[in-house]
Amino acid sequence: CALGLNTPPVGTTQFIGCAIGEVSVGQVMRSITPFYGALFITLLLVTYVPTFSLWLPHMLMR
Repeated sequence: CALGLNTPPVGTTQFIGCAIGEVSVGQVMRSITPFYGALFITLLLVTYVPTFSLWLPHMLMR
C-alpha cells in the first residue's frame, strides 16, 4: 500500500503530507528514494516467491 499511495501521480498521502509540511514533492522524493528500493524488493518477493506470502497462513493452519 505504501508504494502505491506514495508514488505520484496518484500519491495522495505524499501530496497531503507535502502540503501540511510545506515541502516540495521533489524534495520529498529525493529523501525517500532509498525506501522505494526496499518497498520494491519486498513487493517482488511477496509477489513472485510464494513462501513469503503463504508463510503466515501455513503457520496458522497447523
